[in-house]
Amino acid sequence: MPFALFALTIAAYAIGTTEFVIVGLLPTVARDLGITLPLAGLIVSVYALGVTFGAPIITALTGHVSRKPLLLGLMALFVVGNSAAALSPSYELLLVARVLSAFAHGVFFSVGSTIAADLVPENRRASAIAMMFMGLTVAIVTGVPLGTFIGQTFGWRATFWAVAALGVVAFAGITWLLPSKLSRAEPAGLMEQIRVLGSGRLLLVFAMTALGYGGTFVTFTYLASILEQVTGFAPSSVSLILVLYGAAIAAGNLVGGRVADKNPVRALIGLFALQAAVLFLFTFTAVSPGWTLVTLAALGFLSFANVPGLQLYVVELAKRHRPGAVDVASALNIAAFNLGIAFGAWVGGLVVASPLGLGATPWVGAILVAVALLLTMWSSTLDRQGATAACQLA
Repeated sequence: MPFALFALTIAAYAIGTTEFVIVGLLPTVARDLGITLPLAGLIVSVYALGVTFGAPIITALTGHVSRKPLLLGLMALFVVGNSAAALSPSYELLLVARVLSAFAHGVFFSVGSTIAADLVPENRRASAIAMMFMGLTVAIVTGVPLGTFIGQTFGWRATFWAVAALGVVAFAGITWLLPSKLSRAEPAGLMEQIRVLGSGRLLLVFAMTALGYGGTFVTFTYLASILEQVTGFAPSSVSLILVLYGAAIAAGNLVGGRVADKNPVRALIGLFALQAAVLFLFTFTAVSPGWTLVTLAALGFLSFANVPGLQLYVVELAKRHRPGAVDVASALNIAAFNLGIAFGAWVGGLVVASPLGLGATPWVGAILVAVALLLTMWSSTLDRQGATAACQLA
């Protein structure tokens, strides 16, 4: 892998930490700000919605900007957003600060995915994307547990100060490691961008992404509360359990990239089927500390293993169906990832606030992933039909 990929990995680490560290801090933030747990869960949803709407719009508006200056500007915005979160005196201002960070997140991953894919030969593209996303998964292994520990020890504001410092390190990494001249596709015109949303094939993949990736967040958003209230772990144990979960995510991301290199759709069908099954199983194992650890290891492995395949698949389909707007399609898929997070966190909040309670979040999430599995099978069928039609025309 080119050494320049490590610059993207460093930035992804900082962004991944700020996105997911709030999961371990939700009970702490809720107590400090005097809000309910479902209301605190909206901090996750608002961030994800900021990525959802910020990624495609800002990516399109910055199409003429050189890639390296754009990434540096995004990391500067990231530092400002997390510093503002640390200084926020109220719940409302905390939400605003999270949206600022979210804008940087969405554009970084949409542009970064295409840069990573272009830095390597065609048969290594999914692995290159996985390498970039490895920064995000390593953040879950180390940054999220450490951030949770800092928040529980020194207050949640200290965590956001630490994340802002990570942003400064990422800024330096991009400055020194990423080449100044990076290839970029010609900016798509307004009508071409609209046509991306008019492509039924791409919309199908966006739905796969939102439901397949987001289904886990029905449970993951409230994982700290589940571990404390359902399984019976002490709050001090949560950060250690998040290390296990994050390590499984890192392994799953690497394996997912490798299995998706040759046939992303076939890989996604298998991954989604296993993910839905493990989520459903967690409904029953959550009451047992030992079985909870085993189930979370499997769930962590599967929950991010689909990311490289989904991102590669949408890039492949965009080049086939909307070749003038590959960057925009990539950005929309990043938006779909985060729309899934927002939707999953929102659904989880509804479940938690309902008579079903925390213990029902795993099986509800499994239903969303099962729908993604059906959509993936449908998309695979359409691919085969398209290939057959192309052969007949030839």
